[in-house]
Amino acid sequence: MVGLDAPDDAGVYRLSDDLAIVQTVDFFTPVVDDPYDYGRIAAANALSDIYAMGAEPRTALQLVSWPRDELGLDVLGRVIEGGSDVLDDAGCRLIGGHSIDDPEPKYGFAVTGVAHPGSIVTVGGSEEGDTLVLTKPLGTGIVSTAIKHEKASAAQAAAAVAAMVELNRAPSVAMQRVGVNAATDVTGFGLLGHLLDMTQGAELRMSDIPVLDGVRALADAGQIPGGTRRNLAAVVGNLDAAGIDETDRLILADAQTNGGLLIAVASERESELLVALSEEGVAGFPIGRVTSGTQVVVR
Repeated sequence: MVGLDAPDDAGVYRLSDDLAIVQTVDFFTPVVDDPYDYGRIAAANALSDIYAMGAEPRTALQLVSWPRDELGLDVLGRVIEGGSDVLDDAGCRLIGGHSIDDPEPKYGFAVTGVAHPGSIVTVGGSEEGDTLVLTKPLGTGIVSTAIKHEKASAAQAAAAVAAMVELNRAPSVAMQRVGVNAATDVTGFGLLGHLLDMTQGAELRMSDIPVLDGVRALADAGQIPGGTRRNLAAVVGNLDAAGIDETDRLILADAQTNGGLLIAVASERESELLVALSEEGVAGFPIGRVTSGTQVVVR
């Protein structure tokens, strides 16, 4: 149903009229210092693609690249403990995996979920006039870079970790209940990059876009990931951001880890979606709308 000809957050294969499997894989190098948090973030991030498709994760295979002589297996044990705890919270069973000795640590999962074929939410179904709703603040890439450079405060680091380990299960349940036109999770390509996967035309209100506390100051101080700068360079030809300064443009392009869901919902269902999100215990931020244009316009 969804494969290489129409890339999305995950692949979808129909097994029967009422059952499809949804599959994804994601792993990366450490984004924080604490090994337990690294494991939690990696697991939540891998699960996010399943939730973005409106599916329920069921099984996971663990992927480990580890410098056993330099970091030791005790540290790896803490990483795996963090990942396992998040999988348990999601009701996703770890059933196997593979590990190799590698000079640079990497950790993640291949995840399989299930859904009814008729309930799959893809990135490409948005329609003109849809409201765009975001479910987490931006800035985790900038804070992660500041953590590496010892420039982030303890409160900033804690807030970023809390955002990155938060499962996108609740917003997925809410959007399934209401019925939405499209969704994706905001991850490595930043808000602008993932929005351009959803639609070529959109209008965003910068003042309505949630940002982690202190991120603008960190960005002004030069704590910008290389991926964030590349993201902005990649979308500049599709961006009309007159009056928006460079810092805010970089925040819009910031490479996220397990960012929130970006949801396109029919305008007449916007209030219903916001209520459903609130009832599931998460915030929803209307940040703009889908247009018929060929650029993302930010004001």
